[in-house]
Amino acid sequence: MADRPTITKLELNEYQFELPDFGRDSTGFNLVYAPGARMTFTKYAYRIRTDEGVSGEYLPQWFGGPESVGQALVFGDYMIGKNPLERERIYSEIKRALRHYDGIGFCPVDVALWDLAGKYLNVGVSEMLGGFRKKIPAYASTFHGDHNGGLDSPEAYADFAERCLEMGYTGFKIHGWSDVPIRQEVDLVHTVGRRVGGKMDLMLDPACEYETFADALKVGRALDEEGFLWYEDPFKDGGISSFAHSKLRQLIKTPLLQGEHIRHVEPHADQIIAGATDFARPDPELDGGITGTMKIAHTAEALGLDVEVHASGPAHRACISAIRNANYYEMALVHPKCANVVPPAYKCGYADQIDSIDADGNVDLPEGPGLGVEYDWDWIEAHRTGYREFG
Repeated sequence: MADRPTITKLELNEYQFELPDFGRDSTGFNLVYAPGARMTFTKYAYRIRTDEGVSGEYLPQWFGGPESVGQALVFGDYMIGKNPLERERIYSEIKRALRHYDGIGFCPVDVALWDLAGKYLNVGVSEMLGGFRKKIPAYASTFHGDHNGGLDSPEAYADFAERCLEMGYTGFKIHGWSDVPIRQEVDLVHTVGRRVGGKMDLMLDPACEYETFADALKVGRALDEEGFLWYEDPFKDGGISSFAHSKLRQLIKTPLLQGEHIRHVEPHADQIIAGATDFARPDPELDGGITGTMKIAHTAEALGLDVEVHASGPAHRACISAIRNANYYEMALVHPKCANVVPPAYKCGYADQIDSIDADGNVDLPEGPGLGVEYDWDWIEAHRTGYREFG
């Protein structure tokens, strides 16, 4: 191989797949169980090609889709002719280029650069990061509540928590409803807490549904009573107000986990220093890819906080494998009656479904060069609905 590989092409492959029993809740935004319905999902597969024949690939599981792919129009041509091993320089330049936007359009490209580097050097991304974990504890992270016979009552959530406990999960995170009285959310906390509290770690993520600070406080005090491990994004500021969350921290005991809705290392550092969170919350598909995620992880380590990586995927596992101060992998999202909505596009058996854990509740770290996964490009191309390339 030459001393300096060169990027010759950046490919964005749009594809679609359909899954049964999914719909939207009354907000029109949250995915929920809807028996008999079918939903089409649009995703993108990213591939970076070089003059040496080595490619880097990534299929985002939750993000990097139509909502962010337009940002590639800003930086796509810039990538051509660059050395793909110079990830820090590319990260810095594109971060500046996207300064008027949130920057998530670059995240899957950064992950693909790491995958490319690993394949070029014939090592895994985890090894490149200094990873030492081969197995990672996972928590079950639920879909939002529905009114269709799935997660439609506090008792249904408690039943599901018991099932996850029996499967081996040591943590269970609730995403509740968007359209119920706050007293039902309080009842949900107590019902699940009394059923499995003390047997597994419990978390609550209202996903910014609560209308008022008072509602967030009422639920927070219920969480205190049940000993929840963390409380995440309670009210409709969007999870970004440092003042509001530092005020909430003064009034309840349950630790806060914030940061899912702010981008890149600097705002994460500001939020931590402002006292607005007790955990850092990066995501390789939202926070500058693997490069940005590790910057946030190291910032949290410097300040003595733990890191809880958001969502699931092979890039997420690689990052957590190299983060000492991380407790869990989020198996997002699971439901007692339907599958996860991550793309079924792996040839190697990789999966993020409810049963993708061992008997002790751990997920395995993929092994092999790059991310350690093999994508089914025949399947992707058979389901392709659009294509854009640079170079």
